[in-house]
Amino acid sequence: MKKTIYVALVLFAFITSCKGNDPSLSKQTIAVSTSSIALNYSSQTSSVTVKMTGTKWNATSDQSWCTLSVNSSSSKETDVTISVSGNNSFTARNAKIIFTLNNNDTVSVKVSQSALPSIPDYSSPIAASSVGMTSEAKTLAHNITIGWNLGNTLEVPGNETGWGNPLTTQQLIDGVKAAGFNAVRIPCAWDSYVEDTISYKIKATWLARVKQVVDYCYKNNMYVILNIHWDGGWLENHPLYAYQEKVNAKQKAYWQQIAAYFRDYDEHLLFAGTNEVHFDYNAPSAENIAVQLSYNQTFVNAVRSTGGKNAYRTLIVQSYNTNISYAISYMKIPDDSASKRLMVEVHCYDPWDFCGDTSSSAVNLWGSSYAAYGKISSWGQEDYIKQQFSTIKTNFVDKGYPVILGEFGAVRRSSLSGTTLTNHLASRAYYLGYVTQYAKNNGIVPFYWDNGVTGNNGFALINRSNGSVFDSQALNAIVTGSSNGVYPY
Repeated sequence: MKKTIYVALVLFAFITSCKGNDPSLSKQTIAVSTSSIALNYSSQTSSVTVKMTGTKWNATSDQSWCTLSVNSSSSKETDVTISVSGNNSFTARNAKIIFTLNNNDTVSVKVSQSALPSIPDYSSPIAASSVGMTSEAKTLAHNITIGWNLGNTLEVPGNETGWGNPLTTQQLIDGVKAAGFNAVRIPCAWDSYVEDTISYKIKATWLARVKQVVDYCYKNNMYVILNIHWDGGWLENHPLYAYQEKVNAKQKAYWQQIAAYFRDYDEHLLFAGTNEVHFDYNAPSAENIAVQLSYNQTFVNAVRSTGGKNAYRTLIVQSYNTNISYAISYMKIPDDSASKRLMVEVHCYDPWDFCGDTSSSAVNLWGSSYAAYGKISSWGQEDYIKQQFSTIKTNFVDKGYPVILGEFGAVRRSSLSGTTLTNHLASRAYYLGYVTQYAKNNGIVPFYWDNGVTGNNGFALINRSNGSVFDSQALNAIVTGSSNGVYPY
């Protein structure tokens, strides 16, 4: 009996010893592709690859602002997306992600996220700096081949996605650059992003978000125009004496903050003071013009007052309603402490019944050669465009002020069908190419208006979700027109 017990114990010990040295267990390992990830303050994602020789791993994050796309896997190799929410504080933060194998081995990834950029004191100017700011306005205008508008996005009051476009990403701006544009105009809201209605202090989170989009463009070595856009009409709809003092107070406060925040950016960043300031669409009164011009002067003074590179930054001032005819009749250039650093902005949606009208009076065709296929507008054809642009050249470009065609375009009437649609799209492409070419021939820098709408009566060239080309016919016309046009400076 005792011998039997002894043999059993020896056998148990042997089995236990063998189990402890089981090579299938000793080979269980887990590894990740990186042990640390550094991200900026914005909401964004990164990824790691997890490899193992075990049977399963689990993962946890010790911070709620840092989440994982996969928390458990039995695959030998798994890609895990790490998502972080925006850091809306001025303090950096860290998270730790622990991946645990079934045999309790662990590896970890440290995720660090930077704080919001500090807001500079705009009340005290810094010394002027010309570093990275050597080009005059004419040189910068010559360097912009063709521009694109990030329309219906950052100018939406209080909600970037409120008008149907997704959040702007690096992928989108990369796509814009690949399509042939080397400049982006960013229409922007500010009044709907203030945290103090007495001091007009802009929210730090909004300044940081705008900076992120500007940086997307800078990463592609693109030029950027940043403006104050419609934003509920506080500025744009009030060229009246009754509003002048209050609007100018806001205009000064906002531009001092914006300018100070972006003060260290080089000459690739241009500021545009307003957008389409108008009382109605009739000819302006003397009051309308006087007040609108004061908004331009306040803008120039506010930016220059912050010093640094802003002492030399090229600034863009607008005609009344950015209307070409009104620019010719009423536009006066503001006083400026900097020399040769101003541009003028106008827009062109002429003739409107072809370019933007969606009523029953709209026409589908443009250009004298398309009149044989249907109705064209009674005005605004080739000779008109050439005359308007030529007059702008005489009044501004030839006097040393390059002109930005901040918006132009024509809606895509995709609800049409058959040969009617074919002729419309062909005439639209002709219009876009014609305007682009003759703008450049007259020293006017063209920026196409893209509102992201791909449906009927939309202006989209680029798919906002992935940066791919949506309307190649229109895009090719613009790029070809840009190539055929030659700036006269």
